[in-house]
Amino acid sequence: MTSTASTTGARTHARSQAAAATIAGPELPDDVAAASITFAQRIPAGGYANVVLGRGTRLRLRDPDGAACAHVLLLRADAPWERLNIADTVKVPWQAYLGTGHPLLSDQGRVLATVVTDSSGRHDTLCGPTPESRALLRLAGAKQGLEPRDIGPTVSFFRGVRVESNGALTATGSAGAGSSVDLLIHLPVVLLVADTAHPLDDRPATDLDIVAWSAPEELAVQHNSDPEYLRAAENTEQAWTAATLEVGA
Repeated sequence: MTSTASTTGARTHARSQAAAATIAGPELPDDVAAASITFAQRIPAGGYANVVLGRGTRLRLRDPDGAACAHVLLLRADAPWERLNIADTVKVPWQAYLGTGHPLLSDQGRVLATVVTDSSGRHDTLCGPTPESRALLRLAGAKQGLEPRDIGPTVSFFRGVRVESNGALTATGSAGAGSSVDLLIHLPVVLLVADTAHPLDDRPATDLDIVAWSAPEELAVQHNSDPEYLRAAENTEQAWTAATLEVGA
């Protein structure tokens, strides 16, 4: 065993440990060119991630082992005071249960992201993060220059909740191993994710895969024809045009 009593020995030991370490990566999409992938990470249970994603990014969240719980918060990267608003995300589309075509709306009535595919169907917009996940999100946010006050309510993917006729909230668990959700990013965002148990489902979390790739052509696709969505999408495009014109002036 290499001695760590000196700086040289410590460096040699650290490098040998790094060389021996096996870090599992996420499963990458077969139909996406490697050069298009901008971010890929496997988040272990109790872990977190933070990354800035550009407009026109497609983001895939995947539950490889069947018990991940992705507590997700989005903030506009170029204007971080604009962030995911869970109340509007539920209220404006007249739907509390996320699925394909559902927008993730900001507090300014703009589309930060749209759910474009969903093989899980087990998500939650009602309960918010656990204290553990909120602490992780604060840590993730701090690495993006955010403060604790910037960490608001989240949407949780892969652990479902349903509202009963008497108003009670019931956990519906996960959809099983291998399910995934794809989001299309409409404005540059800071993505914060914590992978922990759900407030109503305390089963330990398992690994969560995140892969993002450039897909600007998908911004031209109409992912939802509801008038509320179209109005929010129009607001989004107007804001983006104004912001880019100002930068280029």
